[in-house]
Amino acid sequence: MENIGIALQLMVVGMATVFIILMIVIQLGKLLIGIVNKVAPEEAQAPARQTKAAAPTAVDAQTMAVIQAVVGQITGGKGAVKNVERV
Repeated sequence: MENIGIALQLMVVGMATVFIILMIVIQLGKLLIGIVNKVAPEEAQAPARQTKAAAPTAVDAQTMAVIQAVVGQITGGKGAVKNVERV
């Protein structure tokens, strides 16, 4: 019975030690983040430029034939290409 008391006491001391060390690590991390934010603040981002989206151009006939052949071969003739657009 004496061994169980010592084991429980050792467990509580170990868990308390781990808890205290984790709290110290968390506080030091917060302090480090605060110091870094003061020393090197985040750079302001440039405003995004508005660009007109170009109309998608159609793919030429040779490329379309190759794409259809590949899709047909991969799907065993069950797949079909309906539309292809350049991005």
